[in-house]
Amino acid sequence: MSNRRHFLQGLASLGLLPSYALHASDKSKKLGVALVGLGRYSRNQLAPALQLTEHCELRGIVTGSPEKIPVWQQRYGIKDANVYSYDNMHEVANNDDIDVIYVVVPTSLHKKFTLIAANAGKHVWCEKPMAITADDCQTMIDACDKNRVQLTIGYRLRHEPNTQTVIQYAQSKPYGDIKSVVARAGYQGGAPEKGDWRLNRSMGGGAAYDMGVYPLNAARYVTGEEPISVAAEHKVYRPDVFTEVDEATFFNLEFPSGAVAECATSVYENMNQLRADCADGWYQLSPFQSYSGVKGETSDGVQLNKTVANQQAAQMDNDALSILADITPRVPGLVGLNDIKVVEAILESAKQSGSRVAI
Repeated sequence: MSNRRHFLQGLASLGLLPSYALHASDKSKKLGVALVGLGRYSRNQLAPALQLTEHCELRGIVTGSPEKIPVWQQRYGIKDANVYSYDNMHEVANNDDIDVIYVVVPTSLHKKFTLIAANAGKHVWCEKPMAITADDCQTMIDACDKNRVQLTIGYRLRHEPNTQTVIQYAQSKPYGDIKSVVARAGYQGGAPEKGDWRLNRSMGGGAAYDMGVYPLNAARYVTGEEPISVAAEHKVYRPDVFTEVDEATFFNLEFPSGAVAECATSVYENMNQLRADCADGWYQLSPFQSYSGVKGETSDGVQLNKTVANQQAAQMDNDALSILADITPRVPGLVGLNDIKVVEAILESAKQSGSRVAI
């Protein structure tokens, strides 16, 4: 590996990748992104964010809802040649306008469309949670490796500046060794309508999948460790609606260092806190997983209040720069895979009435 590549990899590991690191010929290049799935997150977050990015832009759409096509074409100037259905998405292989496929469909479909995109020779950005099973995650990683395309998982918070600070604290340990973590993420929403995929376990529904990766991933990045065991409990507050999935999940993680994490996730109750208690102090983010306004403080009065104009735009620009510079992305497929391994253990523990399950 060249010295330049070593340098870029070092910057990436620190969460730093300035545009001067690119080849001169790459500085002005924008990657073309096609969104797969035009639901709420694509419509309200990703498409608007792609109007703010410097290194990528919205050029294509893939949808199973033909009635949405004229609205999107008019709003974003998408060419007819860059519009695909779920059935003909594989034809994107012949379209040089599209460099990246962003998979934004129900979790159970992430593997299917990731494989289509990878086999078409396109880089893949996949929303979290990565897939239903760890085996599916590994299949996605293998397909992208085989086709020599990047696979990145859409953990926007790992691109948020205050979150980056606490990630760096895991390495520098300014407050001593971490002893315990609290990570709680949830929202108080109306009951989903009958037929909503989030009520279907096989499609990735339930709080543990839908929201659980927020506190789980946070516990991992705030400690800088992988958990070795979990004990979990599901709760359902509206049994007439949540007939087959959890409405809330509470789980405790153990880490190799001896640190423990108390985690909770819910689609019934608002909760939004990340805190690390250490040998010589503490630090926290509250809110820690909102689309904007993430902020926090430390035990010695340091204010964690950096700002970013748009989290999704920062995420997609960083991921585009990784492709342009040909370096490992900040959130590769392995990050998503490791979360799903723990989610599977959470579900197993909950089945066993909260028994400790090794990971």
